[in-house]
Amino acid sequence: MTQTETRGGARRRPPSRGNHQGAKRARETSGSDPRAAAAEIVSAVCEDHQPLAAVLDGDDTRALDPRDAALARAIARITVRRRGDIDWCLANLMDKPLPKRASAVRAILRISAAQLLFMRQADHAAVNVAVALLKGDGATGGFAGLANAVLRRLVRERDLLLARLPVEANTPDWVWRRWVEIYGAATAGAIAAIHREEPSLDLAFAATGGPLPEGAEPLPTGGARLPTGTVTEIEGYAEGGWWVQDFAAQLPALILGDVAGKRVLDLCAAPGGKTMQLAARGAKVTAVEIDPARAERLRENLARTRLSDRVEVVVGDAMEAGGTYDAVLLDAPCSATGTMRRQPDVAWAKSKTDITALSRVQKDLLRHAADRVESGGSLVYATCSIEPEEGEAQIRFVAKHLPALQLDPINEGVPAAFATPEGTMRTLPHMAIPETELRGLDGFFAARFRKV
Repeated sequence: MTQTETRGGARRRPPSRGNHQGAKRARETSGSDPRAAAAEIVSAVCEDHQPLAAVLDGDDTRALDPRDAALARAIARITVRRRGDIDWCLANLMDKPLPKRASAVRAILRISAAQLLFMRQADHAAVNVAVALLKGDGATGGFAGLANAVLRRLVRERDLLLARLPVEANTPDWVWRRWVEIYGAATAGAIAAIHREEPSLDLAFAATGGPLPEGAEPLPTGGARLPTGTVTEIEGYAEGGWWVQDFAAQLPALILGDVAGKRVLDLCAAPGGKTMQLAARGAKVTAVEIDPARAERLRENLARTRLSDRVEVVVGDAMEAGGTYDAVLLDAPCSATGTMRRQPDVAWAKSKTDITALSRVQKDLLRHAADRVESGGSLVYATCSIEPEEGEAQIRFVAKHLPALQLDPINEGVPAAFATPEGTMRTLPHMAIPETELRGLDGFFAARFRKV
């Protein structure tokens, strides 16, 4: 479960640490140029450390005509996705880095490089607009000459730079070093490579056996994958027959086995994919979510999928949930490094201290969740993280400190490719999906326990 800062499912936006000059300049010009709007989005994400999804949901591109708005959002998305690669290329063309205060200049250079390197927009347009945007603001006009020279050199040396681009360039150094140590250079490289690709759109269904949307490929979970698409325009959306949920995120609920008629507690429930899975399979679900806005979105999804009558949504701290249940699903707050393929800004917003702090939160939640399971019941613990502290290490914690929870090896509900020798589940973003020719999924860890 993706969270920024948590205790029992709480979520807080990190404080802004960036220079707002770039955002102010972009707001003044975004009504007339999609590239200015894209620079505003990129500045908010890369300089002010705001989540990309939240910025896109609330950005000012609505003031643009639909075609320009789509261009602005596309430029922003590819810039954030390839941020490390872009910065590597720009660093190779500049004698020294820009001053920290030059956030507006940095954003314009980044979006311009994204167009030249990965979108193949008209070279002259990308360069000329960048120069014009910089000249249009007295605070950035002095950098127009530098930007012109750097971007024109980028056009000339583009192919050489792309040929030399190291796979680790698009991953923060501390993350890359960890992954090499944990998984080896080859696997770390494969993960970093797939993070450069735009993800597909995975669906989970409220009922089995129904028709798939046109162009969709079936998944082993009973879901389906589409190359891409606007969610609300996909066949079956209005009828509520499906919801968006990554293939790997569909697996933890399946690990609980047959839940028909059982009382299931879903802790830290939003955005609600697993809640809907459980309800669709006949469980009576209590879904706990601390964020009222996210809880309301969950209710809306339940109403659209016609599953509301099977779910009680409780707004509250997961650490204060009471009662006991036949089964508990704890999709714990985590660093979300397994979702970087879908949320490319995650890598740059995290630090090693986040992983350490979140692992403590997970321990607290595991203690509390253990008390919510009835004797003989099941607990599934899951995180969308590929960091061992948030996965494998928690199994050792349970074995040492929670003797009432016995590891229940997973031998069904998960493809063999994802099962570990210890009886847990581990997916990595570059893995292939069994029974298909598809590749790419969120990185997840899951384990199942039996309460004795």
